[in-house]
Amino acid sequence: MRVFGIDCGTEFTGYGVVEVDGDARTPRLIHLAAGTIRLNKKEKTPQRLAQVYAELTALMTLHQPEIVAIEEVFFSANAKSALKLGQVRGVAMLAAATCGMPVAEYAPLSIKSSVVGYGLAAKEQVQFMVRRLLDNENAFDSADAADALAIAICHIHTAQTLELQGARR
Repeated sequence: MRVFGIDCGTEFTGYGVVEVDGDARTPRLIHLAAGTIRLNKKEKTPQRLAQVYAELTALMTLHQPEIVAIEEVFFSANAKSALKLGQVRGVAMLAAATCGMPVAEYAPLSIKSSVVGYGLAAKEQVQFMVRRLLDNENAFDSADAADALAIAICHIHTAQTLELQGARR
């Protein structure tokens, strides 16, 4: 399974591609790519959204994931920020749909629980565990890319758990 994780942001949108090697005796996670789409604050919103769409579509076409995993919107005290974030999430979902890929959404608490084992983990703890789980000290160059990898890992862990539960029934 190859998963494309996206950490949506209004200035920086992180992405990460993780694959699970199921042929190994013990399935292991393989880091394929990670990076950050950096948006120019001076650009108007439509141009910034077009950039996110174009870059995500190109990256999904390049990496050919089976599914795209995105963080759910968290509730913010600032409605304007939440609305802008929602626009970026919508564009990310559109990019996935245009590429014919299903989208899975995960709450921040679920992502941290899946990767760290504690839903209120600090960003540094998530980054530490992403490096450990991928066995790659250089897996990412930004916190946004680390979060995107964590989202992809969360989907893989969730899918593995659901598969095990289905096998037991």
